[in-house]
Amino acid sequence: MAWLALRLGLTAFGGPAAHIAMLRQEVVSRHSWLSEQKFLDLLGATNLIPGPNSTEMVMHVGRERAGWRGLIVAGSLFILPAALIVLVLAWAYVKYGSRPQAEWLLFGFKPVIIAIVGQALWGLARTAMQSRLLAALTIATLALFLLGVNELLLLFGTGILVAGIRNAGQASTRSPASSLVFLPGWLLPVAAAAVPVSLPTLFLTFLKIGALLYGSGYVLLAFLRNDLVERLGWLTDVQLLDAVAVGQLTPGPVFTTATFVGYVIAGVPGAVLATVGIFLPAFAYVALLGPLIPRLRSSPWMSAFLDGVNVAAVGLMAGVTLQLARSAVVDWITALLAGLSAAALLRYRVNSAWLILGGALVGIAYRLATA
Repeated sequence: MAWLALRLGLTAFGGPAAHIAMLRQEVVSRHSWLSEQKFLDLLGATNLIPGPNSTEMVMHVGRERAGWRGLIVAGSLFILPAALIVLVLAWAYVKYGSRPQAEWLLFGFKPVIIAIVGQALWGLARTAMQSRLLAALTIATLALFLLGVNELLLLFGTGILVAGIRNAGQASTRSPASSLVFLPGWLLPVAAAAVPVSLPTLFLTFLKIGALLYGSGYVLLAFLRNDLVERLGWLTDVQLLDAVAVGQLTPGPVFTTATFVGYVIAGVPGAVLATVGIFLPAFAYVALLGPLIPRLRSSPWMSAFLDGVNVAAVGLMAGVTLQLARSAVVDWITALLAGLSAAALLRYRVNSAWLILGGALVGIAYRLATA
């Protein structure tokens, strides 16, 4: 299990869906450690808890294979290679990122990232918007996010609203969904706008994100932008896009973007605290809730709540994509790169790592030609 997790951490490019497909190939088809039905049951459980889905799936398999030790070893070895690679790239970014050659490289990265996030958004929207109500709530979430409403309020509020609407005739004074409204307050760090960099605040911010982030890893963008760009002022939109580009280019979890962000903000201590903070809740969720969650889909309240959270996550993704596109698509060449990348993803399903590499080369070539 340790070797499998380490190998996946070193070679699993392409995002959470690709990671889960590779994991299934190994544990169901190749090694026969799990049945197809058991794998699907674990995948369903993973979709019901916050955190990085593909990382939690590796943890679930580790727990099934070797108990709590398997959970810890599998999760750690899946995360560690990507985190170390991202840490090295973050060091290079801080040391050389302001030089013209690095700016040329990043010039081509950013529009490709917008296309990748847009493609993920398209696929998630088609799955999440199963009714007119859910489609309307997706649009409403997008509008409210652009108006500045907090993303946690949108996620939990939409989930509770859908649960209430679907179960209006069965509502009681204390429904299962109603207790969830108190969850965000437990973990929200208290901080003023534009505060100095603080390691405890950095850790608590990423702990909150890891504990409360539902949906695709790309929803991470909305949380990072709201907390670190808007609320604390520790990052710029340009730095956030650069962090996402690095997270896409490397194997393993997309959440190792936290390692890059932590290093840019506070060096190696920041990178370690951000990485531990964002992944720690996933270990706790899989250990404590994993055995119970498959039963929750049968609950009308919890099933409706999850549907509401999913469409809110899609709305948040759409909002942050529009905001970040303003920093990435700045002229005709970046617009062309974004359009061609989107076409390659939607029509030919090209691996995102190759697109990012191609975008970087195009950016360098264009800058050299116009220098």
